[in-house]
Amino acid sequence: MARYTGPSCRQCRREGAKLFLKGTKCFTEKCPVERRPYAPGQHGQATARRKKASEFSKQLREKQKIKRIYGISEKQFRNTFDRVASAPGIAGHNLLAALETRLDNVVYRMGFAPSRKAARQLIRHRHIEVKGRLLDIPSYQVRPGEEVRVKQSSRELVLVMSAMEQAARGASLSWIAVDKESFSGRVLEKPQRQSIPLAAQEQLVVELYSK
Repeated sequence: MARYTGPSCRQCRREGAKLFLKGTKCFTEKCPVERRPYAPGQHGQATARRKKASEFSKQLREKQKIKRIYGISEKQFRNTFDRVASAPGIAGHNLLAALETRLDNVVYRMGFAPSRKAARQLIRHRHIEVKGRLLDIPSYQVRPGEEVRVKQSSRELVLVMSAMEQAARGASLSWIAVDKESFSGRVLEKPQRQSIPLAAQEQLVVELYSK
């Protein structure tokens, strides 16, 4: 399936929760989820009044929600799950850790971009360095100890400056160290579930893919 290119806020309304896909807009009164808290489309309000969802429906919706939060395709999501499913530990936690350490998510978490979509754009346009080398692969898995940096000539970009100003108001993550003076950061360790600020029930995804 191709990557979704429609309105980001429509995805949030479909899942009935803020997925924080639009950067600062998600924190304002302009957020469509606040103004229209029901699914998009002419039957959106009627859908909200339907009978209780089945277990399969809950599992599917949770998978869709997580996939949309990280902005990846169905194939990428399934490949990530298959890769970590047999690893030691809890499969759901391993899945989230793998998604969190994607380069596009790391750039977003470090505060160099206002959203994961914007982070992917920075990476694709070769504004991001990993271990001192330009890297244009958003799905690259950042390993503990590796340094991620905004390249010297890109540090005055409005997108980067505004994102860092916004990020300064939020709480830092224990598995990431950021040096705002040098526009760089480092992944310290594999993120644990309690240090991933994500309101998701990843076990439902494991149940869905285990059928």
